[in-house]
Amino acid sequence: MPSQLRKHRKWLVVGASVLLTATPSFALFGLGDIVFDPTSYASLVSQLTTLETQYKMLKNNIAHFSLKQQWQTTLHTLESANVANMFGETAGIKIALNSNSPTTSSTAWKTATVSMNNGASSYLQGQSLGSSRISQLAMVETSDSISPDCLTAVGQYHTNRTENATANNSLASSQLDSSDGSNSEVQQLNLLNAAESQKLSEMQAQGTLHACLAGQMTVANMERRNAAVEDINTATFVQQQRSTNNVSAASESNTWQNYLP
Repeated sequence: MPSQLRKHRKWLVVGASVLLTATPSFALFGLGDIVFDPTSYASLVSQLTTLETQYKMLKNNIAHFSLKQQWQTTLHTLESANVANMFGETAGIKIALNSNSPTTSSTAWKTATVSMNNGASSYLQGQSLGSSRISQLAMVETSDSISPDCLTAVGQYHTNRTENATANNSLASSQLDSSDGSNSEVQQLNLLNAAESQKLSEMQAQGTLHACLAGQMTVANMERRNAAVEDINTATFVQQQRSTNNVSAASESNTWQNYLP
């Protein structure tokens, strides 16, 4: 066999061996330096599709919330207090409960409560601190201080709720807006800050009402405490009377002036 033919045969065998062991890659346009791998291309397309899906999802979450209605709550408006006023005895109470007016609250409380007798001052001067009557006076004076403030606090709360209704509704509208203009990350953070500010104002207003309730409970406890002590003192005094004085009708020698049954 001529040497030239043997060389061609050798190259054919080598070429066949390379083709049998090659990966699914092949040259484009007859150029050996441009190789196309179908497997790698399919994997790349799959990765790009996944990244595109994730990008669209993240973009939608950041710039467009379409299910905001699940956050929606109803703002219950406080009804105006309506107090019966048959003879003018509660004329100021209704105004005090629906407005922020300390003067009206103080005047209304005095009108609606029992007035102290003009002679009470001279009578109470002879009583000692810690006595039954002085303790009752302390309870009345404490109640006269706390109760008008409570009327004012309730009236202020009603007034604030009315004044804040527009701001609350505006915030709720912005929070439920599904347009891109109010759904950027910065805008959403601003809405959260505004909501926290409104929550703080509401908590402070309710804190005033809670302080009022605590004051009223103090007066109520004072009254119950004084009543309990009165019962104990009465029982103690009766026992002392029976031990000191002869309760037998046959042995009466004088009139028992301080007797308690």
